[in-house]
Amino acid sequence: MSVLTIDAGTTVIKSVVFDDQGHEIAVSRVATEVLRPHPGWAEQDMDAVWQAVVRTVRDVLTDLTDPVRLVAFTAQGDGAWLVDDHGRPTGPAILWSDGRAGDLLTTWQRDGLLEAAFRRNGSLTCAGMPNALFAWLAAHDPDRLARSTTSLTAAGWLFLRLTGIRATDESDASAPFLDHTTGAYDPAILELFGLTAHARLLPTVLAEDQRTAELTTDAADQLGLPARLPVVMAPYDIAATARGVGVVNPGQACSILGTTLCTEIVRTGIDTTGEPSGINIAYRGRERVLRAFPTLNGAEVLGWAARLLHLPGPPELSRLAFSSEPGARGLMFLPYLSPAGERAPFLDPGARGSFWGLTLEHTPADLARAVFDGLSLVLRDSLAAARTDITELRLCGGGANSDAWCALIADATGVPTARSGDTEIGAKGAFLTGLVRTGAVSSMHRAADTYVHMQHRWQPDPERAAFYAALHQDFLTWRGLARNAGWRTTATWRPNPATHNTLTTRRTDPTHHPAENPAPGGIRV
Repeated sequence: MSVLTIDAGTTVIKSVVFDDQGHEIAVSRVATEVLRPHPGWAEQDMDAVWQAVVRTVRDVLTDLTDPVRLVAFTAQGDGAWLVDDHGRPTGPAILWSDGRAGDLLTTWQRDGLLEAAFRRNGSLTCAGMPNALFAWLAAHDPDRLARSTTSLTAAGWLFLRLTGIRATDESDASAPFLDHTTGAYDPAILELFGLTAHARLLPTVLAEDQRTAELTTDAADQLGLPARLPVVMAPYDIAATARGVGVVNPGQACSILGTTLCTEIVRTGIDTTGEPSGINIAYRGRERVLRAFPTLNGAEVLGWAARLLHLPGPPELSRLAFSSEPGARGLMFLPYLSPAGERAPFLDPGARGSFWGLTLEHTPADLARAVFDGLSLVLRDSLAAARTDITELRLCGGGANSDAWCALIADATGVPTARSGDTEIGAKGAFLTGLVRTGAVSSMHRAADTYVHMQHRWQPDPERAAFYAALHQDFLTWRGLARNAGWRTTATWRPNPATHNTLTTRRTDPTHHPAENPAPGGIRV
């Protein structure tokens, strides 16, 4: 008997079939489109996501001879996937990476609302979370909220299509509304953000042992599967990925080198102390919490750098980068390129990327090396923010395919790194969850011990680790200067029919004049 898993990521939908030994025996991938109708927006066609799932499932079943015994899935988190009372989308899904509510977030941060919410449930709101999106829609598109009856996540949308049930799991519900002591929504957080009237949009929260249902006849016909197969909703993708790489016990940690650079550490309880940062994800009821720092800037930065240097892609960028020396001969890079700024391990919707210390002597290899160094120091930032001692950092995601980057991360963090032999780690986490929830394996700990095997390891080089520890202090200095520069200016050249050309300048802080108080030197990206 085989297990069919689905991993509905932001840019790629994957269906993976595992055999009884946990080996991948069939994989199908379909790219999905992120729609950007306005600057800072990130949306997806919900029906197109479902059709991509159908396509990949049918593809992996084509030559499969072993019967499928269950379906388990995971998906991207956060956002607002709004549906009406018939379960139909009221518009495109608004994604976790959407930045339209950035100004609202800045106001909430200034007024102390974000910190107050963090002190209650350990999660710092970002622009792509439901509370920010509800508030933005209430101000700018109230008709859509009125037409919507439920706000799902990507996983909730798939569960609805697969089983007909409107619900979410505790991991997806964790940020920003969950009360970790009860496993239910916290009315005080809803009230804090002025969203009590919108509580009607929140779907039922299903506990770990409640997220198994039967495949409907309609979904079965579309997918080419038998009706009434067990369907298991695994935690959303970053939590499922932690499970897939065997990070299930307190003190274990992993970093996903993907669309987000997400560093995660398992704890026994939520952490609401220190500077508000990251999120706390319900991981196994009230027994385990995943302390996570999902950045807004990850693999897309590598793609951007490859294009900037006229390289085919990140693999070629990696080869170029590691022909330069550690520290890129004095060149520093802050990798905050997302239009939505950054959300972890600090929150700043206005954060922007910078090269510091650039001279005529620097080469393309130095620029490439600075990009990898900067992203690696972001991982060190996240581990420091977690304030939890770890002995190994397990790496996964597309970036983990680079041996050189895995070794660099060991040096940059000062922590040994390891990589699994599996390729589809999120799907593997869904596989493990499916086995435990259907009773095939007694516990997640036993499932990880049985089916997860680390095949490659890297130890920090003592001299390079000391160098990167010192470089990280410089990184923090430059980051602080960039964050506190006090201004965010954009200038856009737009042709004008009347004058033939117009220079439009917008400064988000009109009280500050860079000419009178310039920010420290550097090329701002």
